Amino acid sequence: MERIGAVLIDIDGVLTVSWKPLPGTVEAMERLRAAGLPLALVTNTTSRTRASIAAKLAEEGFPVGVEDILTAPVVTAAYLREHYPGARCLLLSSGDVREDLEGVTLLDGSGDATADVVVLGGAGAEFGYAALNAAFRHLQRGAALIAMHRNLYWRTADGLDLDAGAFLLGLERAARVEAEVTGKPAAAFFATALAHLGATASEALMVGDDIESDVLAAQRGGITGVLVRTGKYLPETHRAADGTPDHVLDSFADLPALLERG
Repeated sequence: MERIGAVLIDIDGVLTVSWKPLPGTVEAMERLRAAGLPLALVTNTTSRTRASIAAKLAEEGFPVGVEDILTAPVVTAAYLREHYPGARCLLLSSGDVREDLEGVTLLDGSGDATADVVVLGGAGAEFGYAALNAAFRHLQRGAALIAMHRNLYWRTADGLDLDAGAFLLGLERAARVEAEVTGKPAAAFFATALAHLGATASEALMVGDDIESDVLAAQRGGITGVLVRTGKYLPETHRAADGTPDHVLDSFADLPALLERG
């Protein structure tokens, strides 16, 4: 593993499904830790805070802590502080991640206050007509649109569920705006992860189950991409992709062997 300086790892669909470990993933993570490889768990998950994610993964046996996790909400908060300082933000997201949106002014959704920015996180029951229409009206009045990701769907224990990207497309078209995306596949997200680890793109690997947002996006930034056939992986999306992954594995459990061969 001497040739690899850092490993970026998606969580949902790669390590876990519905927060339960996929076969062999805990053991594979332990092998990477034993080899001394710097790791960052990079996720578009918006239903949990970093602290909550770390606690859940540790409970399931993964050797990780809060410092190992980089989430779309954390990166989004940094983006808003830099590009929209002091902006009033309307957050539409499933799960409470306000703890990770430090320094961001969030509207409580009541009253007639006008939002400067509409922020979309992950989809869930909160994405009903009234909430989406309220976001649409703020966009019509000139609010900017920030999306934590463009994921169309994600894998749960019951199958694939719709995610925020499906609703984002409608909002963009209806309001005639284009969202600024802060999570994967944004290049800045990967750059932030590499900076966190003190690594360069040429020495890093990205492991994901989303061929576009995880793997090909990383490869466009010079990071070696590894696609796993778990989680949201579908053969048809693999065939239809506009690029080819550097490596394809059946599971994250196979990653240590790949690195040892390299």
